[in-house]
Amino acid sequence: MIKITIAGRPNTGKSTLFNALTGTRDALVHDRPGVTRDTISGVFRDRPYTLYDTAGLERANSGIALDSTNMAIDAVANADAVLFVVDGRVGLTNEDLDWAKLVRRKTRAPVLLLVNKSESEKRLSNVHDFYKLGFGEPVLVSAEHKRGFDDIYAFLDKIAGDAASTPVPERANDTRVKIAILGQPNVGKSTFVNRVLGQTRQIVMDAPGVTRDTVKIPTTFYGRDIVLMDTAGLRRKAGVTDDVETLSALKSLDAIDKADVVILMVDATRNIENQALGIAARVYNAGKILCVALNKWDLVEPAERDEKLLKLKHQFSNSFHQIIKPLILAVSAETGSGVKNMFRRIYEQWDISCAQAPTSLINRIVEKLVAERQPPLSRLKRPMKIKFARQTGRHPMRITINVGGASDIPESYTRYLRRGLATALHWEHLPIVIEYEKTDNPYDEKQ
Repeated sequence: MIKITIAGRPNTGKSTLFNALTGTRDALVHDRPGVTRDTISGVFRDRPYTLYDTAGLERANSGIALDSTNMAIDAVANADAVLFVVDGRVGLTNEDLDWAKLVRRKTRAPVLLLVNKSESEKRLSNVHDFYKLGFGEPVLVSAEHKRGFDDIYAFLDKIAGDAASTPVPERANDTRVKIAILGQPNVGKSTFVNRVLGQTRQIVMDAPGVTRDTVKIPTTFYGRDIVLMDTAGLRRKAGVTDDVETLSALKSLDAIDKADVVILMVDATRNIENQALGIAARVYNAGKILCVALNKWDLVEPAERDEKLLKLKHQFSNSFHQIIKPLILAVSAETGSGVKNMFRRIYEQWDISCAQAPTSLINRIVEKLVAERQPPLSRLKRPMKIKFARQTGRHPMRITINVGGASDIPESYTRYLRRGLATALHWEHLPIVIEYEKTDNPYDEKQ
């Protein structure tokens, strides 16, 4: 797949262009300059090309702006093609000229100059000024209205050559495990991602709110192809007053639905807050595998570790009935301790969750559970008959039980069945849903 990088100064519409070309809303879009900080990637909606959205190029000597700009420059240097975006309404700026010179120094890849926000020629500045950038004829586009894209495709298809005829990969058939990392600000999510990648891919600072976009990073780790999803930190609603942070939080929560596995990262040196339990509840309700990562475990006093771990497991176990044993593992993103073991356990649970349990086995387990503890009588004092059970879904693990007679089985008995099935099938760490159908056994012979 050829790699295309979108570059330019802040607020020229790069993220809007990224979303339009990928057919997603993965890039955070806001009128405020400098919203994008990390480099995020995606695939064209109708081409087998990888597209990178970068932070706006800014003059800075230190801090987030410098880190973001350096990452953007690295993405330009590694690209097969560059889309250099300028603002047609504002016109040519000295910053455009400076960054164009830098792009020409950093890459020999072809560059297409896009004059964005060109939906109205009356509002455009002098387009001919943009020839001074040295990228040839400017192409007028409107990322917001998806205009002028034919010229972009023609430019990229010419670069790709035969790759343009390669079928677009079916996203639905993507077998990579998608792992989202969620948690409150400054608990070490980006440090953890960098540890897994073995490089500084995400900006890391001792300040909350550095990551804003949900950044998807394909990689191979511990023998598996995966997609890591680094998300913005989630704070309590009362503490959020900025609309950019609100948008970032919504994207973080949206990552739960797009993930197969969620790593909920917490700071092991602090107490677990109710917000962490709320995030866990969202993960369970979405039917995803949850792994709670106790980060900064190396900073916890050895004498306190056993008690802290026991307390946390008790706290999570008592909060959610959908899971029998929460997967809680101690790690240190800073030193790498426990990281490989965590992924080994995650892969193990993912493989278990992808399997289909034999119907005969499920029925034997249910029959044994019923024999050991009969269902209670219904409110009408009628016996409840559990007749037939089968697995009807995965992610979450779903068991459908056919019942005869009264079917108002109480939640306490459902929890009993859930625990028994989870233990017998090794599903203790997986979310399990049990539902009932008041129908006849489909394997009964017709009379």
